[in-house]
Amino acid sequence: MAVLKEEDREAKTGAIRAEIEREKAKITIGKRRRKIFSVFAKHGLTYLLKDTLSWKLAGKQKRSQQEDEHLRQIGARMRTAFEELGPTFIKLGQVLVTRQDLLPAPITQELEKLLDKVPPIGYDYIRCIVEEEFSDGVDRFEWIDETPLGSASLGQVYKAGLNDGTTVALKVVRPTVDKLFQTDITVIKKMTALLQKRLSPELAVALDLGALVRDYYSSAMDELDMTEEAGKMREATQYRKSTSYVNVPEVYDATKNVLIMEYIDGWLIKDFPVDFLTFEERMKIMIDLVHLYIQQMMDGHYHADAHGSNIMINKHTRKAVIIDWGMTGRMDSVMAHVLMRAIMQIQSNQAEDVAEVFMELMSPTIYTDVTKLKDEMRSLSLHYVNTAQGSDRYNYGRLVMEMTSLGIKNYCKVPNALALWAKGFSATEGAARWICPEISYGQVIEAYEVPILKSILGKRFNYRSNASFVAETSKMVATLPRRTNKVMENLADNKVQLNLQIQPDKVTRNMLNQIANRLALALVTFALIVTSGIVISSMPEATVLGLSVETIANIGLGTSIAMVFFMFVRFIRTRKHRSLLSR
Repeated sequence: MAVLKEEDREAKTGAIRAEIEREKAKITIGKRRRKIFSVFAKHGLTYLLKDTLSWKLAGKQKRSQQEDEHLRQIGARMRTAFEELGPTFIKLGQVLVTRQDLLPAPITQELEKLLDKVPPIGYDYIRCIVEEEFSDGVDRFEWIDETPLGSASLGQVYKAGLNDGTTVALKVVRPTVDKLFQTDITVIKKMTALLQKRLSPELAVALDLGALVRDYYSSAMDELDMTEEAGKMREATQYRKSTSYVNVPEVYDATKNVLIMEYIDGWLIKDFPVDFLTFEERMKIMIDLVHLYIQQMMDGHYHADAHGSNIMINKHTRKAVIIDWGMTGRMDSVMAHVLMRAIMQIQSNQAEDVAEVFMELMSPTIYTDVTKLKDEMRSLSLHYVNTAQGSDRYNYGRLVMEMTSLGIKNYCKVPNALALWAKGFSATEGAARWICPEISYGQVIEAYEVPILKSILGKRFNYRSNASFVAETSKMVATLPRRTNKVMENLADNKVQLNLQIQPDKVTRNMLNQIANRLALALVTFALIVTSGIVISSMPEATVLGLSVETIANIGLGTSIAMVFFMFVRFIRTRKHRSLLSR
C-alpha cells in the first residue's frame, strides 16, 4: 500500500511538473507584448508614449489642482494595470515609487498603493518545487502546514518542521516567475527605448532609462534567487555583536528556488502590542536599527526595504528581527561617506558645504547651470537644519530624493542607486519612529557620528585605498628623468607637435546631423521645383517613358510640396519640444 502511495505521489508530481513546463512554454515575447499593450490600452495608458500634456505636467514644478488630479488618475490607472500584469510590473511599480525625481508626486503616491498580495497557488505546486530542489524532497520535513503564512507575487512562505524538531519558515519562489521576468524585461526595454526618444535632448543626456531598467532587472533577478538572499542574511550576522536588539534569522539551507530559515514567532512591528515592550526596550531597538543601517551603508551595502512589514518583534527574545532580505543593494563606500558628510554638515548649518558635497555625487552636463544648481541645493538644505527628523516632510531619505530631483531637473547625471538608498533610509526611519516615536531620529544619528568619522578616516587612510596613489607616484618619480630627457631632446630637434582633435558631445553631433539632413532635403526640394518649372517651359510637347513632360513635372512638383509640408511639420514639432522644455 505504501509503495502504491509513493507511485501515486510520483505520478502526481510528474503531472504537475509537466503542467508547469506547459505554462512556461506559453510565456513568449509575442504573447506578453500583446498582453501588455492590451492591458495598457484597456486602462488608457498607451497615449503616455506620445501624449505631450502628460510629459508637460510631469516636468512642471507647480501644478494646478486640476493638473494634479489628471496625474493622480494616470497613477491609479498605472497601479491597476501593473497589478493585472503580474510580478514583473508590480516590482517595477515599487521601484518607480522611489523615483520621485522622475515622476510627479500624484503618480508615485498612487503607485505606493500597489498590492503585492496575490491568491496562493496550490500546495501541490510548492511540493513539486521542493522535490526538485532537494535530493530528499519533502522527506526532509517532518511536517509542512499547507496554508501559507504569506503569498506575494514572487513567492509564498510556509511554516514547517524539520525532522530534528526545529520549526522553520519555508520560502518558495513561484514556478513560472523567472521565465515571466525575463520575457517581460525584453518588452519593457523596447518600451523604455520609445520613452527615451520622447525625452528632450537636454534630459536625454542626463537620464538613461535603459540603464535604469538594467539595474531594475539585475536587482529583481537577485530577489528571485534564494541563494542570494541567504548569502545576504549570513553576511548580516556579522553585526550581531554591535546590535544586540536587532537580529537576523538563521539560514538552514537554500537553493535557487527554496529558502529554509528560522521561524520567528511574534508580530510585525506595526502590529505588536504596545505594552509588550518597555520604553527602554523600544528605545534600544530603535537605536540598534538605525545604527545597523548606517554601519551596513558604511561597509558598502544597504537594505532597501526595511519597513514595518519586513521587521518582526520576537515574542521570546523580545528583539526586532529583519525577516526579508530580498531587496538590498551595494554602494560605493565613497558615496556612503559623501551622504554621511552631508547629514553631519546639515546638523552644523553648513549649507554651502552640503551643496559642494552633493555635487560630488552628480556629473554636470553641458546643459547644467552649476551656479543655479548649487544655489537651489543650499536653499533646500536650510529647510533640514535643526529639524527633529520626526515627520514625513523632513527626513534624510527625502532630502536625498529632493537633491536627486534637483540634479535631474538641472540635467546632471545622477547614480541610480541614490533613489533606492533614499527609499531604504526612509523605510528604516519610518520603522524606527514607529517603534519609538518619543526619540528624535536625528539625535540617534548624531550619537553615531564618532563611529562614522572613524570609518571614513579608516578607509581614507587605508593602504589598500591608497595603493593606486602610491603606485602611480612611484612610477612618476622613477620615470621622471627619462621622460624629462626625452622632452628636452624633442625640443632640441624641433620635433614638438600639437595634435588637437575636437570631439563634440553626442547631442551636438545629432543636432549637426539634423541640420545637415534638413539642409540637404531643402536643396533637393528646391532643385525639384526649379527642374519642374524648366521642363514645363522648355519642352511642353515631349514624352519620357510614355509619360508627358507635363505629367513628370507635376509629379516632381507634388513631391516637392510633400517635402515642404514634411519640413514644416518637423519644424513645428521642434518648436513645441523647445517650448515644453522651457516650461
